[in-house]
Amino acid sequence: MDNSEWDSVLQYLSDPVDLPSPLSERPVAELTGVTMQQPPQFGLQVPTPPNSNKTSPDGSAQISPDPPAANTIVSVSTTFHPGANLLPVPPDLILLSSDGVFFYVHTAQILAMSTNRLNNLIPSKSPKSKTRDDLGPVVPLPDSATVLNIILHSMYDMSCAHYRPSLDTLIAAVDAMPSYGLIPKVYIAPSTPLYSLILSQAPMQPIAVYALAATHDLHDLAVPVSSHLLSFALHSLTDDLALRIGPVYVKRLFFLHLGRLDALKRLLLPPPHPHPPTAICDFTEQKKLTRAWALASAYLAWDARPDLSTSAMESALCPLADHLSCDICRRSLAERVKQLIVQWSVVKVRA
Repeated sequence: MDNSEWDSVLQYLSDPVDLPSPLSERPVAELTGVTMQQPPQFGLQVPTPPNSNKTSPDGSAQISPDPPAANTIVSVSTTFHPGANLLPVPPDLILLSSDGVFFYVHTAQILAMSTNRLNNLIPSKSPKSKTRDDLGPVVPLPDSATVLNIILHSMYDMSCAHYRPSLDTLIAAVDAMPSYGLIPKVYIAPSTPLYSLILSQAPMQPIAVYALAATHDLHDLAVPVSSHLLSFALHSLTDDLALRIGPVYVKRLFFLHLGRLDALKRLLLPPPHPHPPTAICDFTEQKKLTRAWALASAYLAWDARPDLSTSAMESALCPLADHLSCDICRRSLAERVKQLIVQWSVVKVRA
């Protein structure tokens, strides 16, 4: 089939009538009816039959009639199909996912990105045989279509956000990259579409994204994700998850939590500044504020969490003013609470 015919059968509606849920993944392939001279063998390729030219006794070429056409239903990627025009040249390689979806890609682009010829699955030569069709050889791959879709979008430097892949699918795609000769650091950098897509889902499962970043040493991803882990209970870290994260990034996560708790205790320690004695408030009266501050700050420090909010601080410390009769002491308390909030807000929140 030529490109115009493919365009007609692979027309993808960008604004369908029945929109899926915002949390559901969009399909990466469509079932397409293709008129074939022969059906695909075991679903692995769409072959073109050999020439059927015969020679008559007088030496002239005699063309036998073509075999009857068959209408075959195949699953083809909605992005990587023969009429996609992703590059100026037509595709010359077909990748087949484990769940039977065809991806039409360019050998030059794949080899430029992969350091091991997609785990040595791409043949060094492309001889015509029954295992190839008119758009290149068919190479079966062990991963699903949703995973390959993300990997191929990254190799072509395109965003796959419109497919709304789940975080589990994104993680599976990144984990599969090294086996295909792809370095995750190259494709998950702050300027890449895949980095932005993964980071946008970090608030929902921050520990899963942090583990992904740790596994592939993606420092630029781990740092912003760690700010979502301030409420993570360290005691809930399983052995398997700790092994996936590794000692370096586990240490960073623990130090982030412990460092913030130590910083909070240091910040809470100084009481409000005393003022010169007055007729109604001498040093003895001011010691009452010092003792009250010590009790309230001890309460905060005892139950402190790395994600302690500034509103919780104000709720614990500001009511102390209700028991003060000195206006100067009240102003001193208000200034101390304000100073504490400012100091706490600038404490390191990233590993």
